[in-house]
Amino acid sequence: MVKNLFPSRFSVLNAFSVLFLLVSFAVRLIFLLLDFPQLENSFFGLIKIFVVGLFFDLGTLSFFYVVASFYFLLLPKRVYGSVFDRIVCYFGLAVCLLVVYFSFFAEITFWDEFQRRFNFIAVDYLIYTYEVVKNINESYPLPLLIGGMLFLVVLTIWYFDRKGVFRIAFESTSDFGQKSVPTVLAIAVVLFYTGMVENEQAELSNNRYNNELSKAGIYSFFAAFRNNELSYTEFYRTIPEQRALYMVEESLKNSSDSLLSPEKGIQRLVRGDMGQRPNVVLICVESLSADYLGIFGNREGLTPNLDSIAGAEAYFTNLFATGTRTVRGMEAITLAIPPTPGRSIVKRERNQNLYTIGEVFKSKGYSRTFFYGGDGYFDNMDRFFSGNGFDIVDRGRGFLPSGDIVTNRRNIEDGEVTFENAWGVCDEDIFNKVLKEADMASKRGRPFFDFIMTTSNHKPYTYPEGKIDIPSGTGRSGAVKYTDHAIGQFLKQAKTRPWYDDTVFVIMADHCASSAGKWELDVANYRIPALIVNLKGFQGKRIVQQCSQIDVVPTLFSLLGWEYKNNFFGRDVLSVAPEGQRAFIGNYRKLGLLKSNDLMVLGDGKTANQYKWDQQDNSLKKRPMDTIFLNETISFYQLADYLYNHDGLNVDAAP
Repeated sequence: MVKNLFPSRFSVLNAFSVLFLLVSFAVRLIFLLLDFPQLENSFFGLIKIFVVGLFFDLGTLSFFYVVASFYFLLLPKRVYGSVFDRIVCYFGLAVCLLVVYFSFFAEITFWDEFQRRFNFIAVDYLIYTYEVVKNINESYPLPLLIGGMLFLVVLTIWYFDRKGVFRIAFESTSDFGQKSVPTVLAIAVVLFYTGMVENEQAELSNNRYNNELSKAGIYSFFAAFRNNELSYTEFYRTIPEQRALYMVEESLKNSSDSLLSPEKGIQRLVRGDMGQRPNVVLICVESLSADYLGIFGNREGLTPNLDSIAGAEAYFTNLFATGTRTVRGMEAITLAIPPTPGRSIVKRERNQNLYTIGEVFKSKGYSRTFFYGGDGYFDNMDRFFSGNGFDIVDRGRGFLPSGDIVTNRRNIEDGEVTFENAWGVCDEDIFNKVLKEADMASKRGRPFFDFIMTTSNHKPYTYPEGKIDIPSGTGRSGAVKYTDHAIGQFLKQAKTRPWYDDTVFVIMADHCASSAGKWELDVANYRIPALIVNLKGFQGKRIVQQCSQIDVVPTLFSLLGWEYKNNFFGRDVLSVAPEGQRAFIGNYRKLGLLKSNDLMVLGDGKTANQYKWDQQDNSLKKRPMDTIFLNETISFYQLADYLYNHDGLNVDAAP
């Protein structure tokens, strides 16, 4: 029986299988040692990590096994050991080993950045190879990593050869019947994992780190590849659609607002006195967690400019990002919508002709421009902004097909660049470009809205030397301080322009530097800063209401006294009663609603958990389910998903 399960002809495949399991065990052990304090580190909790991990490792291995076993099964005995057979066996093993060793190193770098197994971010990175490969090359010793992988492949093949693994396979007398047994078993295992096992079934703990360690990297990658978009109604809890609509309408409408078509959606008229029309410059800062700023308690002096500006101007003290990626922040700011499950709307196919904040600016006579220091092809940014009426200014490298940009696109030329890394030009360079464009726009006599996406606060954390007292490329702290320096210089130069007095600046993070934590959603790692600068009559203010990224621009509109029609979920937080304050936080699978210290989390297995958030230690304590709170949470996310999928967010659907 054992001979049939492991026939000699399969010796190479069997040896690879053992090696694969050992490497997977090693990866899991490395991650465990790196983040041991974050784990639920009871004896049974640790054992469960490796038992569940082995289950998913075997599932991953079965896909390798079934492909190779077909070759061994179908090759006639008379061809064993031929030149053809030797080439296929050596080359096939080399490819499989390269995949395993590449995954080993890639998982370590991915874990270092995200504290997660491969997910949809890793899938996206396959698309944007220029930025990703360049970033890896600037952040890690890429020649050493590639050389190390190739060395390990050669060393392993040499070791297998020395132990006679190839000789056993080439001299084998295994017949078709003996070879069919492991092949059929492998097929059965693959069918079982394909049809019956979901990657999320590894999540058997309340601790996120334990759940991530229980997964297998390659298995997680292909699971994410299949599930980049999730159907809300299929995977999450629902309530009747009309009830969801009614609950959201009641939550959003202000006493002075008018719902325009209650039966169709949340379209409403926000009333105002048609006041100011200043230029608006929105700076979306890469990965700027609130706890980097001195105003939020940081003592490292990383943000002297932002701290000084906040003290003199206005800032939000209790603001939360909706997600964990730049495109999620862009979605929240522009569409004023809670996060929908799966990938951001910015990344989806149907992401054009939507009713964004740009439409409000357009109705007031503004020009609209999106600025990005890299190529906006990355993360589909240019296509999203252009498809929604924004002109584009970026460091175009010609990746986008003609026709994807339907508005005007202007390039950041080589002569305008003083420093550049994988993600684009340094923040000072993009701000200098904004100043040039603003000078030209002001001469045309039309107010302008500029959306600027910074890039310097991102690995490899490189920036021009001599600007700050932290050497370039030494870590996140230096990148934060350089970004702060660049913003300070930008505002200093803007003050010399004739258009400055009639310009309002909004400075806000896209997301935190890290959202990783031991909980389903790590609440503290969603807190971000936002500042409103140079708004007449609003200096020295603190906006203390608990609110969401989607609320910042609607709040600005109300401060400007604007009357406008919209279908936003975001609202003026200054007019919201304490009991109505809330924040949306989530990742691509978990959707949360935070109200004061109460958190409801919806999961993609139609699960729901309610917690009490302890701000002192950032812990979550499970609480009995409040049905009213649960239904309120469901209503927001269900309606957001419904409106997107039924064109309810489109310009034509808006009032």
